[in-house]
Amino acid sequence: LLTAPLSMKNHSVLLAVTLLGSTNAFVSPQARSTSTTALDATIAVFGASGLTAQECVYQGLKEGDKIVGLTRNPSKVVIPKGSGGADADKSLSDPNLTMIGGDVTNPADVAKVFENDIDGVIVALGGKTSDVGDSMLTDGTKNIMAAMKENNVKRMAVVTSIGAGDSKDQAPFAFKMLMMTVMKKIFTDKNNQEAAVKASGLEYCIVRPGGLTVEPPTGVINVIEGEAGSIPRADVAQFCLEAVKDADFPYVGKTPCISSVGGTSWVKDRSGAARGEMPK
Repeated sequence: LLTAPLSMKNHSVLLAVTLLGSTNAFVSPQARSTSTTALDATIAVFGASGLTAQECVYQGLKEGDKIVGLTRNPSKVVIPKGSGGADADKSLSDPNLTMIGGDVTNPADVAKVFENDIDGVIVALGGKTSDVGDSMLTDGTKNIMAAMKENNVKRMAVVTSIGAGDSKDQAPFAFKMLMMTVMKKIFTDKNNQEAAVKASGLEYCIVRPGGLTVEPPTGVINVIEGEAGSIPRADVAQFCLEAVKDADFPYVGKTPCISSVGGTSWVKDRSGAARGEMPK
């Protein structure tokens, strides 16, 4: 086991690297006193009624963040199954939650989100192309990025999928077949969306999860180079929240594929000390 201190703005960390065969285990900061932008960041979530986006909304609120969401269906924003426990599927309301009804392909609707003082952005758009069109992901993300630039917001996490961009070979064989057939249009849109994000000049993290589940969060996310397995949406949400809140997030400007097994382990420190709480 090799450990080395690493100085970061506003907080110190401990980086632990363990070599187990060909696997490197990265454990996130164990002595983090702040994580952002700010512990109580204001985060915009686009596609807020989607299953992964609901996890971002709910977990962000639980962490003390203010959330501003945009969705075509505000009434469908509920407490998620994964991290919501016995309250899953109940209506989600909170003094720190602002939910805006609108369409991400309409720049005027996107602009409403940025009437708030936004620190970071999570883009978790979804839907069938037959319902939302062949280019909704790309067009909507371009609108979001334009509004970010107008309002000097720099950090964003964009959820796409395993198989998008240069990760085609990381998709399981059966999923590759779907990508080339019934999901061909959506993957064309995802690829164009990723290309637009990479060319944006913003501080981005393109998050490519494996097979998504609604299981409770494990708190462990594996960044992989090989074939992807499954991962709870709740863990994907935690990764996205850290991506926009942690000033020194290690995957900014990258396109990590994440899964619950294999690869390089990323673990968030959930201790009170990591949230700046004083010992009782």
